[in-house]
Amino acid sequence: MPPRLRDVIAISDLGLTVQARVSTRVARATASGVHGPGALDAPVRWVAVSELEDPAPFLDGGELLLTTGMRLPKSSAGCTAYVNRLVAAGVVGLGLGVGLTHPSAPDALVAAAEKAGLILLEVPERTPFIAISKAVSRLLAAEEYQEAARGFAAQRDLIRAALGADDGDGAAVLVRLAKHSGRFAMMLDAAGHVLHASPASAAGRAVDLGPEIARLRPKGLLAAAVVAGVDEYVVIQPLGVKGRARGFLVVGAPGPLSASDQAVVNLTVSLLSSTLTRGGGTTAAERGVRAAALALVLDGHAGRLPWAALGWLPLHERLVRILLARPSGSDAASIAAAEDRLTEALPGVAVASGLVAHDRSLVLAMAPADSLLEAASVAAGSDAIAGIGIGDGAHVDDPVSLARSLARARRALEVVIGSGVASTGAAGERLVPVLSYDALGGGLESLLDPAAADDWAAALLAPLDQPGERADLAATLLAWLTRHGQIDAAAADLGVHRHTVRHRIQRAEILLDRSLDDPGVRAELYLALTRRTA
Repeated sequence: MPPRLRDVIAISDLGLTVQARVSTRVARATASGVHGPGALDAPVRWVAVSELEDPAPFLDGGELLLTTGMRLPKSSAGCTAYVNRLVAAGVVGLGLGVGLTHPSAPDALVAAAEKAGLILLEVPERTPFIAISKAVSRLLAAEEYQEAARGFAAQRDLIRAALGADDGDGAAVLVRLAKHSGRFAMMLDAAGHVLHASPASAAGRAVDLGPEIARLRPKGLLAAAVVAGVDEYVVIQPLGVKGRARGFLVVGAPGPLSASDQAVVNLTVSLLSSTLTRGGGTTAAERGVRAAALALVLDGHAGRLPWAALGWLPLHERLVRILLARPSGSDAASIAAAEDRLTEALPGVAVASGLVAHDRSLVLAMAPADSLLEAASVAAGSDAIAGIGIGDGAHVDDPVSLARSLARARRALEVVIGSGVASTGAAGERLVPVLSYDALGGGLESLLDPAAADDWAAALLAPLDQPGERADLAATLLAWLTRHGQIDAAAADLGVHRHTVRHRIQRAEILLDRSLDDPGVRAELYLALTRRTA
């Protein structure tokens, strides 16, 4: 919660004094409890400075407004109208700088503020307005940090709960989520029946939410819902990895979720989706945990993970490489088999699927850079894997280098799959091709300045990221280019209908204002797309 007005007043260095307080009668009339215009416990969301007679059009609500009173009305009626405009705009307090225009707060302003329920403060001449702005900014930053820390702690708690669960059915994860959300958490199956609820009494809520579940079910994984009440905020999110929703997560909270709260819910969705998709059991739960944890590493949160509990100590603070493997099939069983083979060949290495934006069936592994190539060759002797690509070196604490290693592993895998070559080992076993990005000789990208190339790619692809456009245009375009413009093949890779791919490609061509029939344009777009974070 943002700092309260009383927290700002309590900063002794500012020397703020209250000249107009809110009576009990006014506070009840203007606010719910102690929160609202004029209450000392009202949250201060920002500090604004204005000498206008009517600053209301330039305010957003929740501000502590500061003024020297240069254009303050002198009459009681004028002060009353001025204060009423501030209250209507949602101002939580008015600070009057004294010693310049006014030696002290005018009686008419004090009376108007008390009548309207607006806290009036005197700001001493020694206190510059910027000092108050900085003080509030520090309080807001501290509050945001505490909120983020609370969210990361909750994510660690969820991962530990999933790793320590004996049944692997998600019940332990829901208990932690309910504790964090402040109300309840439920896991439903695809039909809307309760699988687990925390607390158990929350299971009765599923009946009331039945219509929302029925509305979401046909939309698969592409839609979520929020049911907002007077004192409760309920979020419903589908569970699954690809295609239809295999269940739903329902989370109840006292109010709208913050960004860190939403991140906690998203992690829970990843954990429970894996549980439902792969049929339960400790192995399925562990896969879900590791996928969520590996996603956190790629996003730059490596320092906040329980490396020992995950079994990833060989990777901690090491130079690593990213490996991408294409399973022999795109179904869940084939993907799980490829994961198992890599996990067996690469002990202590992070392995997960569903993390590559343009192709969720790819299996990603992160392993020590000095041992990955040899271990990958061992993993390649399996019918479960169709090809392996390996990126260059990266550090687990550097998300930029990890993203580059991932992009280069993807490039190496594309060359491997495009060659379609498999060989036979000394004992007659089938060996799928393994290619390191280093073996490509760097190619064109080795001649480019990385920063300049990334800036060029961002500018070229900017039209695809315009507000209101689909987030999957770039992924669809990359899949289409990778398949040499073959609509059906790209649609199969993305798991969507070919008409959907055709429509997205046409929309991308319009936004980019370039002909996709031009091979030069295709080459530029392919290079730009492969430089983006996967």
